[in-house]
Amino acid sequence: MFKNLGQVMVYVKNLDAAKAFWTEKSGFSLIDDQIEGDIRWIEIAPTKESETSIVLHDKAVIAKMSPELNLGTPSLMFITDDVEGLYQEFKNKQITVGDLVEMPTGKVFNFADDEDNYFAVMQPNE
Repeated sequence: MFKNLGQVMVYVKNLDAAKAFWTEKSGFSLIDDQIEGDIRWIEIAPTKESETSIVLHDKAVIAKMSPELNLGTPSLMFITDDVEGLYQEFKNKQITVGDLVEMPTGKVFNFADDEDNYFAVMQPNE
């Protein structure tokens, strides 16, 4: 039986740029930045206490090691308690954002990282 989701792998073209986007622009915490041989990975999470983290990998390195892997970006939905505040913060930081929309389950918007991978953020209805 599964207990929780531990990590999500996201494959990027530029590890340093992705690290800067997630930690400096998006406010994620840096959990780890490791190099083992030719492989470097960066673990980030919304907070250091988060149960689930994102592990950034170099897409070209992983493609060479494991060509059978699907290296597409997963669709991720983040949860926040202040979607309007986060939306404005992202706009102020010139992060590409979509419209803030009201859904039956709450308010949501999408945003893009510096490689044009899109993610979503929702504040669920209470």
